[in-house]
Amino acid sequence: MTKRVHDSSNSLIKSVYFDEESASDLLDVSAGGKTSATTEQVKERFADIHSKAEAGVAAKLSWFPFFGGSADVSAGVSASSLGRSILNKTLSNTILTDYLAKADDHDGVKRLTDLQVVARKDSAAFMKMFTPYMAMLRMDDLPINLAGLGDALEAAKGYYELVGEDPSGTKCILRFNIRAFRNSYGLADLGRMQLVFHGILVGRAYEASLTMAAEMAPGDDAPVNVRDVLDDPETKDDGRLEVYDVLLAGVEYAN
Repeated sequence: MTKRVHDSSNSLIKSVYFDEESASDLLDVSAGGKTSATTEQVKERFADIHSKAEAGVAAKLSWFPFFGGSADVSAGVSASSLGRSILNKTLSNTILTDYLAKADDHDGVKRLTDLQVVARKDSAAFMKMFTPYMAMLRMDDLPINLAGLGDALEAAKGYYELVGEDPSGTKCILRFNIRAFRNSYGLADLGRMQLVFHGILVGRAYEASLTMAAEMAPGDDAPVNVRDVLDDPETKDDGRLEVYDVLLAGVEYAN
């Protein structure tokens, strides 16, 4: 189930989830801050593209007299939106490419494969997955506001835990940043795809700690510090599952 990341930059064909902030932190720490210089270079390059696009749109709009004095404003808004979109996408893809090249050689990043991923029915992740459907139901006598439940969960929790199980029955806990999904995917899609996950081991916890009841009683089952796990092999037999913060989830090309 757990392997070193190997040649991911050549085999990844679809990105479902990518935690850019965590990956960027990993790159910065590994490179001693050098990646920040790369980011600034990309920003400067696209600032030039943005100014050219703005001038081009303004020139086209000048042919239409009904725009009047608002032509420059309209052009600026249009070009600015275009520039931000291109810049954000390029920065995102640059970080992803740099991360894939670095992850191959990073001992701390583990490649998790052949996992069936599910959410416990009594967990916050399960509630988050199905609140959009629940909001369509009309239950006037229900003591909670279903329409606002999804927003409340997102405000209360940034990461959501799912349980991954390999063909041998070995389980682990995968934590996902709800804002890191790409291409309109979400938590509910993970269980329907054959994905490869890149994760960082951050501790161990009981599966029962994922329930909503456990969420409301923090401290009863706090995860073990990852250093304790690595230094004391006996902790691996106490019934707790390894907890991974997921950096990347995607589909790899099957050679």
